[in-house]
Amino acid sequence: MVFSSLEFLFLYLPVVIILYYISPLRLRNLVLLIVSLLFYGWAEPIFVFVMIFSVLQDYICGYFVSKYIEKGDKKTAKRFVVISIVGNLLILGTFKYTDFFIENLRLIPALSSLEPLGLKLPIGISFYTFQTMSYTIDLYRKDANLQKNITSFGAYVTLFPQLVAGPIVRYKHIDGQLRHRDENFAMFATGVRTFTAGLCKKVLLANTAGAMWSYIKGLPSHDITAVGAWLGIIAFTFQIYFDFSGYSDMAIGLGKMFGFTFLENFDYPYISKSITEFWRRWHISLGSWFREYVYIPLGGNRKGLLNQYRNIAIVWFLTGFWHGASWNYIIWGGYFGIILMLEKGFL
Repeated sequence: MVFSSLEFLFLYLPVVIILYYISPLRLRNLVLLIVSLLFYGWAEPIFVFVMIFSVLQDYICGYFVSKYIEKGDKKTAKRFVVISIVGNLLILGTFKYTDFFIENLRLIPALSSLEPLGLKLPIGISFYTFQTMSYTIDLYRKDANLQKNITSFGAYVTLFPQLVAGPIVRYKHIDGQLRHRDENFAMFATGVRTFTAGLCKKVLLANTAGAMWSYIKGLPSHDITAVGAWLGIIAFTFQIYFDFSGYSDMAIGLGKMFGFTFLENFDYPYISKSITEFWRRWHISLGSWFREYVYIPLGGNRKGLLNQYRNIAIVWFLTGFWHGASWNYIIWGGYFGIILMLEKGFL
């Protein structure tokens, strides 16, 4: 089920809003947890158990991280952070990257008999595994407070507005909102307006541009003129922006309808004057996640230009691999990493 589908707009969303607002305040996180699990399991119910496992794993790890940090035992607390990170990466790697590694191992003659497993990719797994990892890391850094209520923590992980396509919501940004939300008509109206704008981006702009791109892409190469090729490139450029930005706006708008304020995920990226600026404006939640949890811990730009290049290379390899399990995405990440290195060093 997607936000632009008729089932979501005229069945799921109205019912959820009614259930949410007729429920007592103390039960609203529980309502969000239940309806989010229903939303998640709409197409593939079996994957609900994967998400529940992720919730339980990081809730338990978070409890012990906080417990040992309070005792001053950072070494033991760090072990639980590692358990959380490894557990999440194993979940993500199993479903998203197993077949990629198998396909590459098959290039070795002795392993050519290996067969891909054909595992389906759980919806939103790249987003919620990153969210839950950030929770335990922030507890270790004392940047977030322990969430003792498993229902509220589960609601954070499964929250359906941002589950499918982000933005990546870090726990420390909505900790207070999970405990108390200021739900009012003005905020709800703002959410409806933002959601509608995102829906229009998706349906009217992204889908239209996508239809043009699909038509031009499907033409025989000898029938495509230079003008037609450029029209296709521009159409594709608009499609990916309005599609992704539209979904982010819909997520932010839905969040406001339920009293949550999510950070913006796009900030007019196509007016950027450099690639560095572009990636500060495009998919902001992912860029800030990698910056805070990978780039800065590696040393950022504090240890000389060569180390900065190394850190950029690592971040952009991971960024490319996060986007998709193929060499195309790894090369795509390396391509932008090289441009960013050139900008940092020479431009």
